[in-house]
Amino acid sequence: MYKRIIYMGLGIACLSLTFTSCKSPAALQRTANTTTPDTYNGSHDSTNTGTIAWREYFKDPNLRMLIDTALGNNQELNIVLQEIAIAKSEVREKKGEYLPFVGLRAGAGLEKVGRYTSQGASDANTDIRPGEEFPEPLGDFLVAAEIDWEVDIWHKLRNAKKAAVTRYLSSIEGRNFMVTNLIAEIANSYYELLALDNELAIIKQNIGIQSNALEIVKLQKAAAKVNELAVKKFEAEVFHTKSLQFEIQQEVVQTENKINFLLGRYPQHIERDHQGFEDLVPETVHLGLPSQLLANRPDIKEAELDLVAAKLDVKVAKARFYPSLGISAGIGFQSFNAKYLLETPESLLYSLVGDLTAPLINRNAIKAVYYGASAKQLQAVYNYEQTILNAYVEVANQLAKIDNLEKSYDLRSKEVDALTASIDISNRLFKSARADYMEVLLTQRDALEAKVELIETKQKQMSAVVNVYRALGGGWN
Repeated sequence: MYKRIIYMGLGIACLSLTFTSCKSPAALQRTANTTTPDTYNGSHDSTNTGTIAWREYFKDPNLRMLIDTALGNNQELNIVLQEIAIAKSEVREKKGEYLPFVGLRAGAGLEKVGRYTSQGASDANTDIRPGEEFPEPLGDFLVAAEIDWEVDIWHKLRNAKKAAVTRYLSSIEGRNFMVTNLIAEIANSYYELLALDNELAIIKQNIGIQSNALEIVKLQKAAAKVNELAVKKFEAEVFHTKSLQFEIQQEVVQTENKINFLLGRYPQHIERDHQGFEDLVPETVHLGLPSQLLANRPDIKEAELDLVAAKLDVKVAKARFYPSLGISAGIGFQSFNAKYLLETPESLLYSLVGDLTAPLINRNAIKAVYYGASAKQLQAVYNYEQTILNAYVEVANQLAKIDNLEKSYDLRSKEVDALTASIDISNRLFKSARADYMEVLLTQRDALEAKVELIETKQKQMSAVVNVYRALGGGWN
C-alpha cells in the first residue's frame, strides 16, 4: 500500500559548536551505549520530507482548515508566544545593563543650621560676596546630569546579553517545536475521526446483515427447522452490535471535542469526508541526510541554543571573581539662590570617579553561582545529547512502523475478503441445513472484527506517516 521508503544514513553527531564539553560522534554513541542501526546506512538522498510545508504534505482541505485555525487560536501556542515576548524583554534588559546609565537630577531644598555649631559659626563669618552674608535659612537648588557605567573588562555584561539573545532564539525554536507537535496531534486526531466514521459505517452495515439473518432464523423457527435458542442467539448478536454503535458514537464525540480544544473553540461539528479512507495512499517519505535532521528538528536547535546560553552563563559567573571597574560622572549647576543657578563658573559643578573593586573575603556566594552555572552547562550537554538520540530513535521507530503496518494491512485486507465471502457461504449452508447457526454467528462476528481491525490498521498507517513527518522536523517552517 505504501510507496517505497527512501532510507538515509544516520549518524549521531554534535553540531559545529565551540563547546569544550561537546562530545565527538563516537563518544556520544558510547554515552548512549548504542551503535548506529544498519537501517540507517542506506542511501544518502538529499531530499527531506521534513522540509515540505504542511499545506503541501497534507492534501485534505478539511484537515488544512483545521490546522490553519489551530495555529491562530490554540491557547497553549499563544502562551508560548508571550514567553517569547518575555525573552525579548530580557534581551533589552541585558543590553541596557551593558550600556552606560544616564540620568537627569533636579532638586530644591532649604537648610537652617544652628549658629553655635562649627558650620553655623563659619557661615556667619563668611561672606558670599563682599558685604553679602550667607542667607538664613540657606537654599539649595540643583540641576545636573549623572552617568554610571561599569566598564565591561571581562565581558561579563556582554556575555550576559549574548546569553539572553540565545535564550530568546531558543524560545522561538520551542515555539516551532510546539507548532510541529500541534500539527501532528491535529492530523492524528483527524485521521482517528475518519477511522471512527468508517468503523461506524461498518457496524451499521453489519447490523443490517445480522437483522436479515435474524428474520431468516425466525422464519425457519416458524417452519420448525430451528428452535427458540437459535432465535435468541441471533437477537443477542444484533443487540451486541447495536451497543457497539453507541460506543463508537461516544468516541466520535470525544475525538471531535479534542480537536475543537486544540483549535481553541467550543465543541462543534468537525467538517470531514470519511469516504475513501481505506484507499488513502501516503506519498513517498524521504529521510534525507543526517545533518538535515539536526537542522530541521526545532527541539534539537532549542537544546543547542540552551547549551550555548549555559556556556555563556559560566563565563558570566567566572567573571565575577575578577575586579570590576565602575565609572561615575556628573555635571550640572548648584546654587543657594535660583537666580544664580546658571552663573558660571561659580555655580558649575562636575565630578569624575573611578572605582575598582574585587572580592577578597567570603567569596562563597560567587563560588556557588559559578558551580551552579557549571552544573547547568553539563546538564545542557546531556539534554542536547538526549534530544539528538531521541530524534533518531523516533525516526527509526516510525520507519519500522510504516514498513510493518504496510505488510499487516495487506494481510488483513485478504482476511476481510475471505471472511466477507464466508458470510454468504455460511448463510447458504444454513438455509440448506448444512451448517449450524453458531457457525453463521461466529462468521459474522469474525468478519465484523476483521473489518474494524482493518480500519484501525489504516488509521495507524496514517498516524505513522504523520509521526515520521513530525520526527523529521516538518510542519513549523
